[in-house]
Amino acid sequence: MANNVNDNNWFPRTDLALEISNTLRLNQDEDYQIPGVDIDKDCREDYDITVTRVRVKDEIGEKSMGKPKGDYITIECSHIKENDPDTHKEVINLLAQSIASLLPKKERKALEVLVIGLGNRFATPDTLGPKVANKVLVTRHLHMKMPESIDESVCRLSSLAPGVMGLTGIETVEIISGVAGKIKPDCIIAIDALAARSASRINSTIQITNTGIAPGAGVGNNRKQLNEESVGCPVIAIGVPTVVDTATLVTDALNQLIDNMLKQVEHSSLYDILKDLSEQEKYQLIRETLLPEIGDLFVTPKEIDEVIEYLTNIIANGINIAVHPGIEIEDINKYTY
Repeated sequence: MANNVNDNNWFPRTDLALEISNTLRLNQDEDYQIPGVDIDKDCREDYDITVTRVRVKDEIGEKSMGKPKGDYITIECSHIKENDPDTHKEVINLLAQSIASLLPKKERKALEVLVIGLGNRFATPDTLGPKVANKVLVTRHLHMKMPESIDESVCRLSSLAPGVMGLTGIETVEIISGVAGKIKPDCIIAIDALAARSASRINSTIQITNTGIAPGAGVGNNRKQLNEESVGCPVIAIGVPTVVDTATLVTDALNQLIDNMLKQVEHSSLYDILKDLSEQEKYQLIRETLLPEIGDLFVTPKEIDEVIEYLTNIIANGINIAVHPGIEIEDINKYTY
């Protein structure tokens, strides 16, 4: 979460490394490099897709970003929240490539993967994880019961949606570490809802990272970290921002108001006051004004039910193709729909 960054840098609430890097580079020279951080961007103009890889290389990068050392791959595409099958297929392939690049280097048939669907299945913006866990192609039992029938390119995959602490009374990481201790996966792939700084990235951005995740971070309800240290194996986290906090929305509206005032009048006492406020001061002012009635509210688009289905399909198929490269997407969908 953004609140975990170092004291020398301030960021609005966001779980996206891309947004943190953009904030750090704001008002800097075009060639400015964040210390200890490499950033590479690839634009696919045919489908209006941008893939950005932020690599936090060392402790200097960790201090700069307030994020653990590792890779943060972000796929941005506004069409993933629309009924656009062609673009969805392209995003699925890019997602599969990103996941595959972070998987342990091991033959697929010997690779043990545990997919974890984080979130509350009774709260629509938070159902992404459980829905994906329900749609991945589970094969671990097949390797155990009929190994001779399994292709060499199909891994041993199992899935689990452990629920949230408010429903189970158990820390999510405790459940996961217990299961991981029994089946000993080579890798965990965890899916969860995130929060974004920009409303434009809601439901249109996928972040993939090999640094783990804090369950519940998207709604400001941080639990114990799910990472290699806590569960004993590498953790790939896949997240989509499905909510934005109210203070962020109002701060964006305030910035737009200031821009409009600048266009309409040369001088205004209100404008002079507002324009001198830093982003941190604006955000804190808004939070103090909104609290306690609506300051901690999170907002999600009205079409969230439909969009979650698109996102579930994209992420589940991205995982399936990455871990089962010998199976075509059409074959996978025969058994997961």
